[in-house]
Amino acid sequence: MKTLTIEWRHLDIEKDGVASTCARCADTGEELADVVESLARECGAKGVEISFKETKLPPSEVAQSNLVLFNGVPIEEILPGAFASKNECQSCCELIGEQTYCRTVEYGGRTYETLPAPLIREATCAVAQCC
Repeated sequence: MKTLTIEWRHLDIEKDGVASTCARCADTGEELADVVESLARECGAKGVEISFKETKLPPSEVAQSNLVLFNGVPIEEILPGAFASKNECQSCCELIGEQTYCRTVEYGGRTYETLPAPLIREATCAVAQCC
């Protein structure tokens, strides 16, 4: 069986004993949870195992936050014409306590602060060829 590892890197800050991430990363995490579960079933039936890995980052590595990798390759290198960018993230600014710029993905003429399920699915299908 072939394995596709989808890794999600995101900021993780503990405040008052509670782990928190920024709003856009939290939304990407929800999108990933939904799509990875359905893709695991769909691709598993075609001989491809979908493995999910979550990597929590400290503030010093916020530049990698909200990064989704497919077998180590960033989503923007898989989707044709996509590229990584960044913009100010108010949620991270509040968590870290200073002005912070976070990753975005530019694709199809749109800027994505949260990676939606259709983009994650498109990248998975391109890499694993199981959907």
